[in-house]
Parts: sequence; structure tokens; C-alpha cells
Amino acid sequence: MKVDNSAIVTLPVAQSPAEGRRHAWHGTLLAGLGVIAFSGSFPATVFAMRGLDPYLVAMGRAAFAAVLAAVSLKAAGAPILPPRAHLRSYVLIVLGVAVGFPLFSGLALHGGASTAHSAVVIGLLPAATAAFAVLRAGERPRPLFWLACAGGVVSITAFTLTRGSGEFAVADLLLVLALLSAAVGYTEGGRLARSEPGWRVISYALVVAAPVTVPATVVLALVTEPRLTAVSVGGFAYVSLISMFLGFIPWYAGLARGGIARAGQVQLAQPLLTLVWAWLFLDERFGMATVVAAAAVLVCVAVSQGSRRSGG
Repeated sequence: MKVDNSAIVTLPVAQSPAEGRRHAWHGTLLAGLGVIAFSGSFPATVFAMRGLDPYLVAMGRAAFAAVLAAVSLKAAGAPILPPRAHLRSYVLIVLGVAVGFPLFSGLALHGGASTAHSAVVIGLLPAATAAFAVLRAGERPRPLFWLACAGGVVSITAFTLTRGSGEFAVADLLLVLALLSAAVGYTEGGRLARSEPGWRVISYALVVAAPVTVPATVVLALVTEPRLTAVSVGGFAYVSLISMFLGFIPWYAGLARGGIARAGQVQLAQPLLTLVWAWLFLDERFGMATVVAAAAVLVCVAVSQGSRRSGG
């Protein structure tokens, strides 16, 4: 008797609870590697700007990373351009993490914001990412989620006002724009990484951005008279290779495997790690107010993430 193989339907194999936990922990570990990589971005940006224009650093890091992305795609035998159906999401990733965050955060640091101060403000990024994920996924979290997010906003507002002259500085507004940009890019990248390898998601985003970032980098290099020193080149190499490319590979993979909420929990460590790097490599000194603000943001984001998971 001849069997019609086309009629056979393969049913998905359900994961056991142990397998599900292992899968989630793998995602957490991958996201943790991304967080470690990203935590050095602000100090490295400061080093890069000691010889390079902030606009050149912002555009150049994405341009150089685009070369690595194109080589990686070619070596893997993958198409150089992403599927047209996902082009809108890739444009959002470009605006978020390839252009928006590097540009706004770099200008904030160039405009006088310390690395420690910037790290505290950007500490709201996990909550912002979760909020964008909620909006994109159409979920309805419990009121505690929004209450915790509001608490984080209040903490950051109080911190910035007490550190300045009683009003927001331009650098603080730039950091908020950087925060929102990264949240959009993380959310879209996490969604795409559910069906596409993480390295390919960031590679496609960088390639899509290349028609803007590469010409802009060439022009800026010609008109800004960069000073190439060991410090500036080292900082630029870090933000190009690690912050803009390699760090996103485990990060997006972690988002897809462990979920955005769980990955957001891991990112709670990023501001504290950045404070450590600022102290070690930039000799920045920060008072108890900075530590208290960082801890307050950590608590608020932890509550928001926990309530989002429990509230579905």
C-alpha cells in the first residue's frame, strides 16, 4: 500500500517545563552578554569624542559596522537586503539604534552630561522597551506596570532637576530622545528575531542604514578634521564593533529566546555597570544622589517588568 507523505502532518513537540526554563535561561544569558557589551558604550563614546566630532562618531559607527554586516551576510550566503515585507520594521530599527540612540546620546555626552548621569537617565530603558512592546503586541498589563513606570519617570525627573539649576538641560532632553529611540529599535528587533537569527536582524538594519550613514561619514570625515589618537580610535572601534554590531547578536537572540520582559530584567544591571566603567576608566566621581537614583530606577523597572509578566 502506497503512503501519501503529503498528507502527513507533523505536530509541534511541546516543551516540558524543564526545557522551557532552560530555554528561558539561555535567553537570559545571551541578553546578559549584550548588556555587558552595551554598558561600555558611554565611556567608549567619550573616548572617541576626544578626537572625533560627535556627529562623525554617531554616523561612523553605523557605517563601519555596516561593512562588517555586509561581509557577514555574504559569508553566510544570505541575501544582502532584508525581505521587503519587513522593510518597515528595519527602518524603525535604523532610526532607533543605528541613528537615533548613537546621535542623541553622543550629543548629550558632548553637551556636558557625565557618563554617570547619562547612565542613570538611560536606566529607564527596560521600562520604555516593555512599554513599546506592550503597545506593539496589544497586551493589557496591570495598572501596577504603569504605576511603576511613572515612579521611574518621577525618580529620573527629580534626579535631573536636583543635579541642575532646577530645570531640564538640553542634554537631559537628548538623553530622553536616545532612550525612546533605543526602546523602539529594541522592540522591533526583538519581534523580528523571533523568526530571524539575531545577527541577521542587526546586519540587515545596518545595511539598510548604509546609504545614509556611509556618505554622511565620508563628508563628516572631510569637514571636521578628526584627530586620530590611540584613545579616540580605541573608543570608536569599541562603539563600531561591539556596541553597534557584536553586542546586538546575543542581545536580539536573547530577546527572541527569553522574551522582552526577561531581557529587560537583565538590562537592569546596565546602568550600574556603566557607573563602574565610568569610575574605572574616566575617573568620574559621583555622589550618593546618583547611586540612590540608579537604585530607585532599578526598583521601579523591576516592579514594572514583574507586573507585566504576571499580568499578561
